[in-house]
Order: sequence, then structure tokens, then C-alpha cells
Amino acid sequence: MKKRIIALLLVLALVTVSGVGCGQTQSETPGEAPEVESANTEGSVEQKEELQVNPKVKEAEKVLMSQLEPLPELKKDVKIGALVISLTNPFWVGMKEAYEAAAAELGITVEVFAGSTEGDKQAQLDALDAMVVKDYDAIILSPIEPFNLQPGILRANENGIPIINLGPGVDVASLEERGGYLDGRIAVDFVEQGRKVAEDMLKYMKGSKKVAIIQGIIGAGQSEGRTQGAKEVFEATEGVELVSIQPADWDRNKAYSVAQDLIQAHPDLNGIFACNDVMALAAAEALEAEGKLDEVVIYGVDFTEEAREAIKAGRMSGSIAYPCSVYAKAALILAAKVAEGQKVQPVYAPLEVVNVDNVHEFEGWK
Repeated sequence: MKKRIIALLLVLALVTVSGVGCGQTQSETPGEAPEVESANTEGSVEQKEELQVNPKVKEAEKVLMSQLEPLPELKKDVKIGALVISLTNPFWVGMKEAYEAAAAELGITVEVFAGSTEGDKQAQLDALDAMVVKDYDAIILSPIEPFNLQPGILRANENGIPIINLGPGVDVASLEERGGYLDGRIAVDFVEQGRKVAEDMLKYMKGSKKVAIIQGIIGAGQSEGRTQGAKEVFEATEGVELVSIQPADWDRNKAYSVAQDLIQAHPDLNGIFACNDVMALAAAEALEAEGKLDEVVIYGVDFTEEAREAIKAGRMSGSIAYPCSVYAKAALILAAKVAEGQKVQPVYAPLEVVNVDNVHEFEGWK
């Protein structure tokens, strides 16, 4: 047992990470093991910063906080662990910073961990195993796919550590068959994301109205849900032809290659929905290289900083937004409620569609 704990602590040193702002690129050197960072600052956000918060973010916070009533006491010794997918995706980098900022605002402690890449299921499970031997009051986790973290969740259940599932869903039926359970859930409606994207895309599409979907990892809840929602809208709309659905595993290089193939196979392609902004930006690069950027409507999901700038510049047409800052804050409050023994219901973040016409309304969004 002693050897196992030592091994897990070694993994812990490798997977605890630090990051930069929402939508920014990772600043750490690959292979380096950063020091553990935690947030435990008393007080709230400074008044100057509060004045800069986008009104839409404030409204999203109201929606989320209303779902979390009654709020917990938030004792200063509350300590939460948060596991994201990886820091190779700007969205999860942004979530890491959001967790830390929210913890500082709430006066509690959070430590954020990540797997090595978007597809390394074992590395993410190793990170969770390392977290389970620490003294967290609760753990918030976002799995790569519905099954990869289940062994770690079972170990957390055995150790009496509450588990909150944020974002990509754990397969609850399978987990329950193995004798496990979740203590809380906070997410966005992935199917609704796909529907909203498709409906907005159609407003800007002209000409052939041939569309394609670039998926993430097959089986991942966010990829499947977004694909389903968009597919339903495209197939139900007269005159629209869904010519291809292909996975690119959330990988920028793979998405670039998929987009190149789509251009070759369908020269009159009029729209691409990529299931996250990383892949949408890659598709834009591929189209630009072929001189076809102005011919294709491109939408992503997450509204990262790079996507924001691409939409402003007309290189992307739109994205789906939900603010990292209040999403992470709501997750920490939900975790604290569960740690206090409160019963909780699933919590859902509101969605906003961003496009070339309204992107100016999202200044200060984070």
C-alpha cells in the first residue's frame, strides 16, 4: 500500500499544472513539471474589474446562481480538486484560470490537474488516482470520454470523496452497474449547442448550402451531442445537404487535413461546423490556403480568445459561448454544497451564439 501511495504522489507531481488566461495559448515548456498552484485569496473581485465585466456574463451568473440556491457557507478551509482534460486546448486552459480566480473570489482553495493530451485517457485517469489520495472535500472532473475515469471515480467513492461531473458526461448507467455514483452534475446542453450553431449558420449560408461537420473524439459526449444537434437541423432544412461528418479528435493538424479533404471532395462546400474552436480555426487555415475562405461559413464552439479575434477579422463566422468565469464559479459552489451534505440537482450553463454581427457585444467576456 505504501508503494502505491508513493507512486501516486509521483504522478501527482507530474500532472498538477499551471496555465494562462481563457483562450490564450499554453505558456509552459513541454515536459516540465510546474509547481502545485492553489488559489486561496480572501475578498471579492476589485471594483475596477467588476465594472469591466460584460453584462451578458453577469446575466449568465444570475441564471447559474439561481440554480444553486440555497448557497453553501463556504468555509475558508474548503479544499477542492479540479481535473480538466488537458492544457493543449485553450478552453481548458481558460477553465483552469477560471477555477483559480473563482476560488480566490470565494475565499476557498482549489488545485487544478490535467491529463497530458486531449486523447490520453490513461494519463487523465492517473491524475485522478493521484487526486484521490489527497484530502479534498470534493473533486470536480471533466472526462475525455464517458468511461475512462470510472475506475478513479470508484476509488473516490470508496474514500468518501464527493465527485462532481463538469461538462463532458460520465456514463452514469455504466458507473452504477459497477457500484459507483456521482454526487453532482454541471454542464451545458451539447445537443442544444449543435442546434444553435446550425440555425445561425443557415442565416449566413448562400449558394449550394452544402455543409460538413468536423467532430471531436468519437464517443465523447460533447462531440456526439453537438453533432446530433447540428445534424438534426441540417437534415430538417429544405435545400441543405449534409455531405460529410468526420472526426478530427479535437486535434488542429487532423482538422486541417479533414478540411483539405472536404474542399477537394466538395469544391462548392458552403459551410463547416467544427465541434470546437481549435478545429474551426484549423478549417479556416485550410480554406485560406486554398483561397476559399470567403466562400465557406465556419462555426466552432467555446468562443476562445483566438476564435474571438478570428470572428472579428472575418476568418471565422461564429461560435457558441458560455463564460468560463461563472461556469467554474458555479462548479466550485456546487462542490462546496455537496461537501456540506446538501442535496443537489443538475445545473446547466446558459448559451450565447456569437457571430460576425454581434461579436462586439462580447467584449470583456471571460
